[in-house]
Amino acid sequence: MDTDTHEFNKAVLRPLRLALYHGNVKEAAIAVETIFDENAQIHLTYPFETLCGPDSLCREVLASLAKSIPDLERRDTIVIGGTASNGSRWVGCCGYYTGSFKHPWLDIPPTGHQASMRFHEFFRFESGKVVEMQALWDIPELMIQAGAWPMSPSLGREWHVPGPATQDGLRPRRGEGEASLATVSNMLAALGEFATGGVEAMRLNDYWHHACSWYGPGGIGTCRGIHGFRNWHQIPFLNAMPDRIGSLGSGNLFAEGNYVGFTAWPGMRMTISGDGWLGIAPSNQKITMRSLDFWRCEDELIRENWVLVDILDVYSQIGVDVFARMREFNKARWRHPSE
Repeated sequence: MDTDTHEFNKAVLRPLRLALYHGNVKEAAIAVETIFDENAQIHLTYPFETLCGPDSLCREVLASLAKSIPDLERRDTIVIGGTASNGSRWVGCCGYYTGSFKHPWLDIPPTGHQASMRFHEFFRFESGKVVEMQALWDIPELMIQAGAWPMSPSLGREWHVPGPATQDGLRPRRGEGEASLATVSNMLAALGEFATGGVEAMRLNDYWHHACSWYGPGGIGTCRGIHGFRNWHQIPFLNAMPDRIGSLGSGNLFAEGNYVGFTAWPGMRMTISGDGWLGIAPSNQKITMRSLDFWRCEDELIRENWVLVDILDVYSQIGVDVFARMREFNKARWRHPSE
């Protein structure tokens, strides 16, 4: 029964995805009006935050993106549905928006070339309607492509993050959901043992494939293998915030086939008590973090992990306006025609 429900929910969402594949914001607005509950909660990445009604998604956000990228195209690489432990039903979409970046967007200077911006979008369904959306767009990634990123350089590799190596993200194979969910759940629980048992307690080799790929957001980058994951993400992250606590219990973890998705708003709480992460000073400030994830399991090990973190929101919480700094960083090379 749940499988039929998730397939139905994915079908309900398809007109919106298809409209955005064609870059048709008007058709997307019709789809939103049809499939979203009028009181649906819409939570987006910084600086958009929580919108006033689902119609704002197209009218205020997607329309502005399409104006800057006139040939806007949405490309999904993973679409999965599942039920979280609290009984909520979700559809998770992973992919990127692409097209010719011809006009400024959020004051990011256009390149005139094809650009891409990753997205992780999760939709909660009740009775065939979307009642909540939680979504992160990798705006720093677009800044990096425009040569406009004003903050610290990435430790990992910045590139065009690929879809699943197995090319089955849009049609996950049946079965394996319980095994995949157990692998990721156990891995996340083991990560929580760091505070008391250190690196050994996390037992990374028990859960991660030796040739895994960790596809981090713009500003962190991609890490290859357990060694790369530790060096370019985990060590700086834990050094800076050793008390981080994940919201696994209050979040939404679900699986379909060999894929697992996780969404929460926010997903973690921590204190910036050490140095080394994104060049942020150890101010002992408490912050929350939005992190929306997809994993692909292979032979009951994690082979690929797509991760988006709302880095702009993190900077905002510590009093840093990345957009203001970006404008200062780039004003010598580009000015809006009205200036």
